[in-house]
Amino acid sequence: MATDAHIENAPAPSARERLLDAAEALIYAGGIHATGVDAIVRQSGTARKSFYTHFESKDALVAAALERRDERWMNWFIAGTQQHGTGARKRLLGMFDVLREWFASADFHGCAFLNAAGEIASAEDPIRVVAREHKERLLAFVRTQFDDFVAETKLDARRAAALSRQWLVLLDGAIAVALVSGEPDAALDAQAVARTLLDAQLPRKPNAAARDAGSRRSSTKPPPTRRTPT
Repeated sequence: MATDAHIENAPAPSARERLLDAAEALIYAGGIHATGVDAIVRQSGTARKSFYTHFESKDALVAAALERRDERWMNWFIAGTQQHGTGARKRLLGMFDVLREWFASADFHGCAFLNAAGEIASAEDPIRVVAREHKERLLAFVRTQFDDFVAETKLDARRAAALSRQWLVLLDGAIAVALVSGEPDAALDAQAVARTLLDAQLPRKPNAAARDAGSRRSSTKPPPTRRTPT
């Protein structure tokens, strides 16, 4: 814990950092188009001249704020995931517990990157590029966990790529449902689907497979012939 002396001696945030803080907070809560430069400057406590000193446009400020958020969010998500154990399965399922904690927080407004991408039409816009790179980075982290999962379970390594993409859909789906419904347990619903997906990758026990095969044979056996008494 920092001492009072450390706090007093800590350097004050620069004008650029204050602008980034204000832009991120306002845009995450209200959206890009609904947030003007004047509001950002006012909340940051800087002069309007500072804005133009550090950023060539509002879009440049938004892109920079999202880049910084990407770094912070990924560090938080990776650390939270790794706290759920040494096994890949525990870490993969633990991702949804990490999300649920986020969903239950008072300042949850969905995924900042999905929100931003939804407001920007051009796929080549710097803001959309940052949003896309964030999802690529999240997918890459999920892939590392599935690489561990297939190694631990002796699955075909080629399955890791497909499972990672499906996992990302579950993560983003949970975020979207939690935003719209206001229900943090959307994370647990997604986790239940995720658990089923993992279980489906594992080889079935021989006795269970035999029972199912026997059941299928029984269900396809023709009914006994009824003979009319003579």
